[in-house]
Amino acid sequence: MTIASANYLKTQEFSGFTVAPHSVNARLQVVTLAKHTLDRFVDLTANWSVQSIEYKPFLRFAVADALDKSCDYQLGKMLNQIMLDRTTGAFLLEGDEQAQAQFEDTDEQRDFFVKLSTAISHLIGLPNFDAMYGKFYARFTVRNEDNSDSYLRQAHRRMELHNDGTYVNERTDFVLMMKMDEKNMEMGDSLLLHVDEWQDLERFYHHPMAKQNIVWSAPPSKNIGYSIEHPVFFEEDSEGKPHMLFIDQFAQPQNMQQGLYLYEMGESLENDTNCFNVRVQVGAMLVVHNHRWLHGRDKFVSNPGLTRELLRQRGHFTR
Repeated sequence: MTIASANYLKTQEFSGFTVAPHSVNARLQVVTLAKHTLDRFVDLTANWSVQSIEYKPFLRFAVADALDKSCDYQLGKMLNQIMLDRTTGAFLLEGDEQAQAQFEDTDEQRDFFVKLSTAISHLIGLPNFDAMYGKFYARFTVRNEDNSDSYLRQAHRRMELHNDGTYVNERTDFVLMMKMDEKNMEMGDSLLLHVDEWQDLERFYHHPMAKQNIVWSAPPSKNIGYSIEHPVFFEEDSEGKPHMLFIDQFAQPQNMQQGLYLYEMGESLENDTNCFNVRVQVGAMLVVHNHRWLHGRDKFVSNPGLTRELLRQRGHFTR
C-alpha cells in the first residue's frame, strides 16, 4: 500500500455505510451498508419494477441515484475512489448484520438484489449487454450436476484465475458478481489475485509473447459469434503499470510459442501463494477492476441438493 492509500488500512465511517480492509488482504475493501440505508433504498425504488429498469435504461441511473441519496451522496464517490485506485480496485459490498438477518428466499428478495446490483454498477460505470442472458445482467445457477460447455456452472472443479471480457470487442473494466441464493453449499469461495501481487508478473510481462496478439473465442453458450485478437498485456495504466486480459479456457494459440506461454502463465497463476479466498454471503457482491485483478472460484463439495444462483454485471467505467 502507498502512503496515499493509508486510509484503506482502517475502518472509515460514512453516512449509512462503513468501509474497512478485508481481514485477509487489505487491498480488498469491505463496504457494509446499514439496514436503514437499504430500507430507504427500498422505499425510494418501490415504484420501479425489475421489468421497468430492464425496459428503460435511464431508470437504472435513477435507481443508482436513489442508493447514493440514501447515503447522502457519499457512497458513489467512495466506490469510484476504491475502484480507480490501483492499490485497491475491488470491494466486497454487503448489508450489516440486521439487514443480512432479514434476507429471505423469495422472488421479491431476488428482485431487490437485481435493483441493488444495478445501483452499484451504475454508480461506477455502465454495464455491457450480456449476450449469454440477453440483458444488461446475467443470472445463472450452479448445481451439483451440469453439462455446461465452460467451467462457469461446473461445481466440482476449480474455476481458474482469469479476467472477464477476453473474447468480446467491448471494454470490460469492471466485473460485479452477486450471490442471489445458495443451498447445501460447502466451499466454493471466490478466489482473487491482484496483478501487482502476482509473483511472476515481471517474468510474463517482459516475455517476448507478452504483447503479441492471441486469438480468443468463446463456446456456443456465450452467444458470441466471432473471435477477436489482443495481447494478454494489452495496455498500461496512467502510471505505466500493466493491465491484463487472460483466460485459459478461451485462448486459441496459433503456434508452439503462444501455447507454451499461455500454459506456463496459467500454471504460475494457479500456484501463486498470494491468491486468497473470499466468502461472499447471500445478498453480497464482489466488484473488481477487471484489468488489475484476476478472479476465480474454488470447487464445491458434492451434494445432491447443491444450488447457487448468481448475478453478474460487466461493464466499463464512465468517469
